[in-house]
Amino acid sequence: MTESLADALSRAGGPVELLRNQDWPAFTFPVAPEFTNWRDEQRAWNTTVALMDQSHHMTQLFLGGADLIGLLASISPNTFATFRPGVAKQLIAVNRDGYLIGDGILFYHAPAAEDPEGLVLIGHHILIDWVRFNIEKAQAAGEDVSARLEPNSHMRQGPPTFYRYELQGPRADEVMEKVFGGPAPDLKFFHIGSVEIAGRPVRALRHGMAGQPGFEFYGPWEDNEAVLNALMEAGEEFGIRRVGAKAYSASPLESGWVPTPFPAIFDDDFAEYREWLRAARAGSIGGSLYSEDVHDYYMTPYDIGLGRSVRFDHEFHGRAALEQHAENQRRRKATLLWNAEDVAAVVRSQMEPGTPGKYLDFPKARYGLFQMDEVLRDGKRVGISTDAGYVAFDQLYMSLATLDADVPDGAEVEVVWGENPVSRKASVDAEHRQMRIRATVAPAPYHEFARTVYRADG
Repeated sequence: MTESLADALSRAGGPVELLRNQDWPAFTFPVAPEFTNWRDEQRAWNTTVALMDQSHHMTQLFLGGADLIGLLASISPNTFATFRPGVAKQLIAVNRDGYLIGDGILFYHAPAAEDPEGLVLIGHHILIDWVRFNIEKAQAAGEDVSARLEPNSHMRQGPPTFYRYELQGPRADEVMEKVFGGPAPDLKFFHIGSVEIAGRPVRALRHGMAGQPGFEFYGPWEDNEAVLNALMEAGEEFGIRRVGAKAYSASPLESGWVPTPFPAIFDDDFAEYREWLRAARAGSIGGSLYSEDVHDYYMTPYDIGLGRSVRFDHEFHGRAALEQHAENQRRRKATLLWNAEDVAAVVRSQMEPGTPGKYLDFPKARYGLFQMDEVLRDGKRVGISTDAGYVAFDQLYMSLATLDADVPDGAEVEVVWGENPVSRKASVDAEHRQMRIRATVAPAPYHEFARTVYRADG
């Protein structure tokens, strides 16, 4: 479908009406849903070591050109003063009013003079589309910038450019010592090094998913099987598990990363972009939050813990407004630990007479690209619950949320589960009722400290 977002908005009557009723189909990637079972695989990254195949689910944008860094700096609050080959960063962008467009990981491999695709931006397509739009405008103006889009494996024919394997867990370093015949690479967080695995040259990024330390190894697709086999063989004695798509989907709940924040692209400064963007790329809203004012869905970088990426050392689109948000941070990122009895009541409603609650899936409950559930305290809206699902290691259902800053850790809130009015998305039960789920506010990411406190308090 080639309808532009601008035309679709005119047809639907507004962004909320369009996105609440627009389907965002489930993706099937060439990674098994489960290798053992998703509970076992989730526990592995907390207890032993896990290998996650990240080769297929993200969009990649290969970038180059002498004017590229200047262009990126003009649309991003990230600093580029110290950005150099061998470093990665979590790139973000905001609109004129300082509200978030999206985020992704920007890898810097080589300067433009050495490699015309020396940088690569990886993530969901939301931020990548905005970068592509700005690159096309810059090219039309004669600037030296280039981009090659590589869609995810659901939308692309043929293999990806790179395989990507994430190795993490408390015994990950022991696996790497066996692979390398010595200590793991001594790299700082979000730094990239060159290593060798099974005789193949490999790049290694130091970071972690699901709140555990680890590495991301990547290299040419033709080497994927040799590298995978070497890692699995080295990890066998340490109880390594391959992580399937079902378990992997819940990893952001532990790492504290909100995968798809709602993009603030519906104001005047994005009018030209909405003419360029296909409506099908705009995603869909799932969840109980319902407001005709699209601004109620917007978030600042500070609302979901991305303020650490902001630096006011250069001019960029939205700087003045973002400076005001920095001085008046009204919301913060948190984890919501859902009440077990209330979760069970939602599940039980599927097997009782009468109208059931909205179906609650395991291990992930997201049924729109942007999951937006209303959070109440004493009957008043105090935030938005986003990603939700089950974490087997803790035996807890939880979600990531942005909450009013005055709601403390330990407070009890309610997540409203189910829609009213019910949207027309195919993923939504046409007949269901809203139910309230009590939840305890905890830090995000939800690490051992929060786990210990919550378990001690019952």
